[in-house]
Formats: sequence, C-alpha cells, structure tokens
Amino acid sequence: MNELRRDYVKNRWVSISSALGWKPKDFPTMKVSAEAGQSGFCPFCEGNEEVTPPEIAAFRKEDSQVNGPGWLVRTIPNKFTAFSMEGSLEERKSGVFHRCNGLGKHEVVIETPLHGIDFHDLDMEHMEMTVAMFKMRYNDLAKDERLKYIQIYKNRGMFGGASLGHTHSQIIGLPFVPQENAGLIQYYKDHGECLICTMLKQELEAEERIVYQDEHFVVFCPYASRFAYETWIVPKRHTEHFGDIAEPEEKALAVLCKRISLAVVSSLNNASYNFIINTAPVVKSPYEPGYHWYMEFTPRLLVSHGFEIATGVYMNPVPPETAASTIREALSE
Repeated sequence: MNELRRDYVKNRWVSISSALGWKPKDFPTMKVSAEAGQSGFCPFCEGNEEVTPPEIAAFRKEDSQVNGPGWLVRTIPNKFTAFSMEGSLEERKSGVFHRCNGLGKHEVVIETPLHGIDFHDLDMEHMEMTVAMFKMRYNDLAKDERLKYIQIYKNRGMFGGASLGHTHSQIIGLPFVPQENAGLIQYYKDHGECLICTMLKQELEAEERIVYQDEHFVVFCPYASRFAYETWIVPKRHTEHFGDIAEPEEKALAVLCKRISLAVVSSLNNASYNFIINTAPVVKSPYEPGYHWYMEFTPRLLVSHGFEIATGVYMNPVPPETAASTIREALSE
C-alpha cells in the first residue's frame, strides 16, 4: 500500500511507495567507481601540503611540522569557497530582492593522508580523530558571533556531490539559520517537548525501523524517510549542540560512522551518499528550545525529479521498514 507520511522534523510530506518494493539491484547504477580519483595529482595527499591553503588544525605524528608531512587528520580552508570571514554581515533589500555579502567560513577535513582509502575503510584511530576534529572545529567556529549555524557534512561519490576522490568531509559556518529543521522548533512550541526524544521513544516501542542501538545511540530508518535507505544516528541523551558531545559518545559515534557507512556501501552496490550532522544554531539570542542533534546518512540512489522539485514532496520507493531490515542485515555481517 502506498502512503503519504508527514515528516515533522523537515516539515514536509513524503510519498512512501511500498507497492513498488524496490530492492538495491533495482536502482539505476549510481555508485562510486573503484577507479574514481585514483589517477592524477591529488592536493589532499601527504607531501602536497604546499598546494593547499595553510592548515587550520591537524592531528599529527610527534615531531612533525605544521603544513608538512606527518599529519593524520588535517583541516584546511576550502580553496574554492564562496564564503569569506572578512568584515560583517551586510544586507540589502530592493523591493522583493534581498541579498547579503558572502560572509561565512568553509573548511575541509581530510580524514587520512593516504589516497584510495574510503571513509568506511578508515581504521578506528582515524575515525575517532575525525569525529574529534568535527567537535573541535565546531566549538572553535561557534566562538565567532558572526556565525549563526555550523553545518558538518560529507559528499561521497559523484552523485553525492564529491569533486575529489580523496576522502574528506566539510564544515561550513553560516551567518543565518537554515530552515530545514524548523519542524523541531514548531513541535516544541505546540507540544512543549522535544520531537526527536518523542520519536526515539516511539521508534523503540514499535521496533519496526530500528537498525541498532547501544548505550549512547539509536540507529533507525525514519518513519517518513525522504531517501531510500535513509538512516539516522540519534543520541539517547538529549543534547542540542553537536559540540557538547561527551567523550564516550565521541568514541561510540566513531564506531557507528564506520559501521553504518560500510553497511550502506556494501548493501547498496557501492552507492554514493551524503552524511549530515544536524544541530542547534550557535546563535545565543534569541534562544529557541526544541533542537536535538542527530546525524543522517542519505544514500543517493535516484536523481530528484520534477514532482519533487515542484512540490517539495519526496518520493521514496523503499519503505523505511524494509530499508531498516536491509541495513540491519548488512550491519550484522
């Protein structure tokens, strides 16, 4: 039976086409080529530090020099960014036209000095350092009062938006708060409680879409999944800001990043994907309660089409109940 399901977090409707029953092999080939990014010059490889902007932060081997070889995880400014931290936000309005200068910060987290190592192939030391780098850069950027929101994300593969084969993630500090998670605020205003915490309770009771859980996190395919095999990692502890993640949670998240990314790639024919860390705005005033940070993995198996663009209603041919079973099975392997 086909259904329209309400996504209260993103404040939109999703069409779940359960009658189609698509399996991973039924999707067009939108996977990452094994040869992608393996040839030619790579600026992210160890030894090529002089061609990148000077590093902002790095975890390094003892006695290695800044902006030289010997790093393990390295953060640099994005060389081709549309953002700049010069000056302050300047807005201009002319009738229905509204614009501002490109104030913001754009950073690249290079997760390993080795080329040809995919995100899910990282050893636990590098995965833990990557999560620690996310937290460190989040909290450092949050100190700048010009920035209102910090977005951490990864593009894997051509259809995930990756432009280089060397595995890396990105962080952008914005001078405004995106509205993608505005449903969290509205739900709190309407009900006086956290929507994510309520979702967790109901998902754990239903057990239909649960993929995995440990002491710190619940992994599930959300009820109104916008993308086929969309999978969320949600902290059990109510925490608004990703930057407030505790050390035990960091280590647990690193394990889940490795396991979920491997499960997605292995079960979905080496698919492209994005991961996104959704978090509360860093702006202190006005404070709006209701946020609860979480991480989403979104495989990119289909290209958005006209109906989705026109209406904002996503069409998902794989029910999240089926998706959870597939990811859960891959995770157990």
